Amino acid sequence: MSDGTGRPQPPRMTRALTFLFAVAGGAAVGNLYWSQPLLDTIATDLHASTAAAGWLVTATQLGYAAGILLVVPLGDVTNRRRLLLVMMLCAVAALLLCALAPTMGLLLAAITLLGLTTVGGQILTPLAGDLADDGSRGQVVGTVASGILTGILVSRTLSGLVAEVAGWRAIYVLAAVVDVVLAALLYRAVPPLSPKTKLAYPRLIASVGAVVVRERTVRWTLVLAGISFGVFTMFWTSLTFLLSGPPFSYPVSVIGLFGLVGLAGAIAAQRAGRLHDRGWSLPATGIGWALALLAFLLALVGGRSVVLIVLAILVLDVAIQGVNILNQTRIFAVSAEARSRLNTAFVTNNFIGGAVGSAAATVLWSVGGWTAVTTAGAGLSVVALVVWAIARRGPLRTEPVARS
Repeated sequence: MSDGTGRPQPPRMTRALTFLFAVAGGAAVGNLYWSQPLLDTIATDLHASTAAAGWLVTATQLGYAAGILLVVPLGDVTNRRRLLLVMMLCAVAALLLCALAPTMGLLLAAITLLGLTTVGGQILTPLAGDLADDGSRGQVVGTVASGILTGILVSRTLSGLVAEVAGWRAIYVLAAVVDVVLAALLYRAVPPLSPKTKLAYPRLIASVGAVVVRERTVRWTLVLAGISFGVFTMFWTSLTFLLSGPPFSYPVSVIGLFGLVGLAGAIAAQRAGRLHDRGWSLPATGIGWALALLAFLLALVGGRSVVLIVLAILVLDVAIQGVNILNQTRIFAVSAEARSRLNTAFVTNNFIGGAVGSAAATVLWSVGGWTAVTTAGAGLSVVALVVWAIARRGPLRTEPVARS
């Protein structure tokens, strides 16, 4: 079959391939979050302060942002099957370095390298957008994104359980084994697609910024996306500190279980993709931010109530993950030829926001504890609602034009 330009059309996404993409994406991004519920445990084992351990999350996200910026754009100009294999095997090496790190300094270096190399999910997501047809792209991307979000949430639970049984290093060894298996499966399943364009590497990286400058829809969406990932990471980083201290004083295995509440967010992401396909992206985004504000208010008044904390987690994950997939699918609609670069801009922006959010959580916690964190989250949710209200009347309502 041809796409009208003489080039053969790529194979379409099947349910089995979509599922494999979702699982592999979840496993890749889960590598960023193994340490999150283990901060106190790692700090104790490596004779470091809790504040120092908190920088593990920031270092991982900064490394990931660099990997997204420097590696993911190659998906538009190289064989993505080969690129996936190389990056997944590099992530395996970084995971093993994390497992062997004898000091906090070396662990920080290894975990930054892990962030840099575990970009498989963000290579797979634009590839899923390429393989899906126009009528189902939101649903397919939403399904893959829901797998990534499930990986984020399950990683916290799994790392807590494994650490309770075998120590915090064991989870990095287990993740390395899983990545090897998934790398083999993906290499067999992903077709060797031809590059979509030809650009020298410096021009390729520069073109990431060029598409952001050119498209108003992208710029405004990135503002909303950066805020959403920042408040999300700020909440989850500080939640570890809240639950490990009085009045809760939960062990890491119990703290990890709180991540399961957020699985509702993964379901919301899949449904949000369908809302985009039906043309309801903008109103659904506003509703999502209103729910995020509600979640932070619940967390603010419920800092000593496990029931209200669980409810806040549920509402926040549904809100932020739904908004996230609406933002991503909206950006993918801008250009079919530059989806890897658009995804680079989107995810780099998100994880810079996430790094700022995790750093802010550490600072806010030291200044005012849970009250300071949740008040800041509520304030940023209001800012996002104002940005959305302004942008939906112009930039976000502008129809994107498919250009390279």
